[in-house]
Amino acid sequence: MQKSLRSPRQKLLQTLLSAARKDSNLTQAELAERLNKPQSFVAKYENGERRIDVIEFLDISGALDIRPADILDQIR
Repeated sequence: MQKSLRSPRQKLLQTLLSAARKDSNLTQAELAERLNKPQSFVAKYENGERRIDVIEFLDISGALDIRPADILDQIR
């Protein structure tokens, strides 16, 4: 199993979360504020500079008001 920041599924997750943020008409800064994180947190996972863990994924999904399962179904 590939555990790279550059794996196809990791890139897809980045793309899906970025698209969900944009579909919600939120800037990176607005999403970061909802997460109580700096804007760079959002920028880094969207740009593939860092991976997010499961808890962060759930927090991001909640802040975007999307179902985590919907994102995971697209990755699977």
